[in-house]
Amino acid sequence: MINIKDNLDKIKAQIRQACQLSKRLPLLASSSELSSPVTLLAVSKTKPTSLIEQAYQAGQRDFGENYLQEAVEKVEQLSHLPNLIWHFIGPIQSNKTKQIANNFSWVHSVDREKIALRLNQHLKDDKGHNTPLNVCLQVNISNEESKSGVRVKQIFELAEVVNNCDKLNLRGLMAIPEKNAPDSCYEQMQQIFTQLKSQYPSVDTLSLGMSNDLDKAVAHGSTMVRIGTAIFGARENKV
Repeated sequence: MINIKDNLDKIKAQIRQACQLSKRLPLLASSSELSSPVTLLAVSKTKPTSLIEQAYQAGQRDFGENYLQEAVEKVEQLSHLPNLIWHFIGPIQSNKTKQIANNFSWVHSVDREKIALRLNQHLKDDKGHNTPLNVCLQVNISNEESKSGVRVKQIFELAEVVNNCDKLNLRGLMAIPEKNAPDSCYEQMQQIFTQLKSQYPSVDTLSLGMSNDLDKAVAHGSTMVRIGTAIFGARENKV
């Protein structure tokens, strides 16, 4: 039997320890006094709403989804829970932008101008939608052909496009480094994030790190880690 609360507590403890080791938290403060600079995003793709509700009851509020249709069903089924924050973290097809704009508070995977402009236009068309959509640019930091993401040399051009969209709020960057990526990959992300923050006051989020590289990501300035299996158990196959 999965104990969601215990799993969340273990991950939060790991995040706190990683923050302390990288000197992002004072070593002498008690855990109860600490406010972690790193947000835990619970990746709930393929998981039933019952487990998400357990995580919610344990205090978790941010949830990440990859598969749009499944996610929209969960958003509707869990609409009775206040203060849930839904993050879309999967690849975006242009014909899916309307549903994403209408159902999510955050999108981590904007990687081209067309997607940004379509998200913005859908929000402009929805006269009742007054809250800007928080956007992170997905960066293909390891230059993998199999992964989505904007190339490093195009980041600031895309950032300007998003910043000029009146219904989008540029919050930062997201990346999924290749397995066993060298420290230099994380250092580059941290440097780009720092530069982006200096140009745009709204930028405050570096969505970097999963179960296998959480410590390294936190050491290089990650402000949000995306954790699934360690919270909810092994992923179910998506047909």
